[in-house]
Amino acid sequence: MVKFFVVLACVWCGISNTYSATNVASPFVSSCPRVLQHTVLRLQDEKPQSLCQYAGQVVVVVNTASFCGFTPQYKGLEALHAKYKDRGFAVLGFPSNDFSQEPDSNTKIADFCENTFGVKFPMFVKTTVRGADALPFYKQLAEISGTTPKWNFYKYVIGRDGQQIKSFSSMTGPQDKSFVQEIEKQLAQKGPTP
Repeated sequence: MVKFFVVLACVWCGISNTYSATNVASPFVSSCPRVLQHTVLRLQDEKPQSLCQYAGQVVVVVNTASFCGFTPQYKGLEALHAKYKDRGFAVLGFPSNDFSQEPDSNTKIADFCENTFGVKFPMFVKTTVRGADALPFYKQLAEISGTTPKWNFYKYVIGRDGQQIKSFSSMTGPQDKSFVQEIEKQLAQKGPTP
């Protein structure tokens, strides 16, 4: 009899959790642009993070590396993040060894970013950003923009509506006029209405 109630309780918990998760997620996902409907692991603790939390914001997505000539761009990206975050802006960093310049572990990458450049913008675990094994999020960015990262610190600016996506080469630094103008242009747009 006790076993029956334990099994019944476990089945009920599973049904309740599934029901709750479905009901909670459905309205959120429907207001989240397709491009942000991905879950990725946070760099610092490898906990799953839904990119839908950035829905309605202007987002810069950048593939990073610790041993690259463009690595000092971390400082400029952090400055942009700090300057515009209160206006609905976020920089999202994705370390990658696709160009053989990020050999370290997630823990070492997190320490390097924080201690060397004071990075506070969201960073995610080391991943692949191009080719057949690319993170689905990056595959989607490539599909929509028509281009994949050519090197480290390749940037995508995603508009508030999640539809407008513009790419910028690694040579375009975070303070470049064209890059900042695109961010400000997207920040001036109204987000989608729920």
